[in-house]
Amino acid sequence: MSDSDAVFRQAALKSQLLTEKDLEEAVRTFRTEDPDQANTAVEISDEKMADQLVEMGLVNRWQAEQLKLGRTRFHLKDYQIIDSIGKGGMGEVYKAEHSLMGRVVAIKVLSKIRSTDDAVANFQREIRTLANLDHPNLVRAYDAGHDGNVHFLVTEFVPGTTLRHLVRHGSDMHEQDAATLVRGVARGLEHAHQRGLVHRDVKPGNIMVTPEGMVKVLDLGLAGFLREELELHSSKERNPKKGRIVGTADYIAPEVIEGHPATAASDIYGLGCTLYYAVTRKVPFPGGSSVQKCHRHLSEQPMDPRRFRQDISDDFLSILNDMLAKDPQKRLQTATEVIERLAPWGGSNLSGAMQKMETPLSASRLRLDTDQSLQDTDQPSGGSQMTTPLPPPRKGRRPQKTGRLFKAITEGIGGMSEIQFYALVGGLSLLIVVLLILLFSF
Repeated sequence: MSDSDAVFRQAALKSQLLTEKDLEEAVRTFRTEDPDQANTAVEISDEKMADQLVEMGLVNRWQAEQLKLGRTRFHLKDYQIIDSIGKGGMGEVYKAEHSLMGRVVAIKVLSKIRSTDDAVANFQREIRTLANLDHPNLVRAYDAGHDGNVHFLVTEFVPGTTLRHLVRHGSDMHEQDAATLVRGVARGLEHAHQRGLVHRDVKPGNIMVTPEGMVKVLDLGLAGFLREELELHSSKERNPKKGRIVGTADYIAPEVIEGHPATAASDIYGLGCTLYYAVTRKVPFPGGSSVQKCHRHLSEQPMDPRRFRQDISDDFLSILNDMLAKDPQKRLQTATEVIERLAPWGGSNLSGAMQKMETPLSASRLRLDTDQSLQDTDQPSGGSQMTTPLPPPRKGRRPQKTGRLFKAITEGIGGMSEIQFYALVGGLSLLIVVLLILLFSF
């Protein structure tokens, strides 16, 4: 037996996923079904052994791959880890099953880097708060604890896809679909706000949509301490109280950027940015760095969404503007107001929007890389429970040079403010007029 085989089999036994009897049965079945392997002197490779164990249903594919790497830990107290869901600022997120109840859950494991005394204390405080929340539009927290030095949170497992993925690989939403989705998020936030909990990182990546069209808010209450802090100012301007902010640059409220505590109104601003993204497929301030985006949140207005969607009504635009007011006192103050204002557009079936996606739902998983704390992307902050694969690359792409030029032009225009855009259009129009005059003068 080779060293690699020894590692695989030792890991399989040490993990308690398999017994010696299971391994012997797998070997016997494999040799019976494959005449070429009938000779017992011929060793069975890790790959073939893993395939046989998966085929027999003794382990799944992910577990088999982990065993080949020599990994042996597949249990956290009463939960057996059955798959990896993703990876976020918090650490790893796993799909697991309770050994007695058989309930499938998601387990978020606090990374060792994060397991300082302060982080663990914050983690435990937030979990106690989450335990008081129970709403159909919030991902429920079931359990929490630690196994040795591993701290974890057990939540509801939600099949489906994030709003980010739904919009990027489906289509922009009509007013009715977008309003229905945002009202679902607002109902969940309303329940949390009434109990004193602020999300602090409302964004498309933290909103799940199930195949049936149900909306679920992810990572409630975790964003505030799971995100690594980013120093907004240069070292000369650094302020220990105001130089660090928490959130995602595309969706962060102006008052949070200025160093004020996040409030329910801050969540409303993030929800307004999310609504903007749902109907336009654009973030309010595209292009630029995280710091540049933050400055634009403070001083500029987003481009009129009707530049991207001409069918947006005046009434709908009015609500969107009220959610995106720079001054939190002039913004819609509560999630209840959002629900009431969007009521005329509610009632659609989001499962129809799910069917517009370029790729169907499946049981496969998507790995998510750890990202910055002040992100300029809308990845889930604690690891998505997404079960939809990314679509294959599209065929018939432009030639590389042309594609790069086109991308540079579109990114340059997309990064402009509205004033800069209209100045560019005016300048080009003037240039065309001058050229026409010169042309006809000769």
